[in-house]
Amino acid sequence: MYFTTVLKFTARRGMTIHSAKGHHLNTRKWERMRIKATQLKKGMIILFNNELYQLADVMHITPGNWRAMIQTKMKSLKSGNNAEKRFRSDEIIEKATFETKDMEYLYKDGDFYYFMDTQTYDQFPLDQEMMGDGHLYLLPNTKAVLNFYEGKPISLELPVSVELKIVETEPALKSATASPTYKPAVLETGLKVQVPPFIAQGDCIRVDTTEGTYLERVK
Repeated sequence: MYFTTVLKFTARRGMTIHSAKGHHLNTRKWERMRIKATQLKKGMIILFNNELYQLADVMHITPGNWRAMIQTKMKSLKSGNNAEKRFRSDEIIEKATFETKDMEYLYKDGDFYYFMDTQTYDQFPLDQEMMGDGHLYLLPNTKAVLNFYEGKPISLELPVSVELKIVETEPALKSATASPTYKPAVLETGLKVQVPPFIAQGDCIRVDTTEGTYLERVK
């Protein structure tokens, strides 16, 4: 299961995608879905001023007693121009989705992360900018989805949650089962999360990839 779900309506636009090796990929029209501004994430592609923009940075701002705002920096997929926009937290945004392919994460080489198409075995690289913080949720052989635009992979969709092992945290309190006090932990990918006090080094936990938060211990 993946975080992105296509809803509502489809734009009348088709796309023909080719892999780096020249193989023809299945064509699908690009689609839209409505989401709240609070769901915006780095790497997403949205419809802004009737153009497609990819989000380069997303920051949640709560200025005192004012309503929460979402500050974004984005880049036009058509012109390459940069733009900044501050959205209200309850504002509805149109997110674009494109040709998607089921992928398996393979390895990192330099500044690139390589994924393999699970059907054709073609490999596709994503650079650090496109990955965002996605690498913090990926281990080799993790399944994910890549979005393509004009034949090129442009963004990554992670599973809703992933299972990762804790490599560093304070000793577990065996008597603790549930507590409002959490402690910091470092996972095997380098991701830092807050976990309950009964969690120990070496435990495997499930992490929400949308919020980067602890969900449960995996037995």
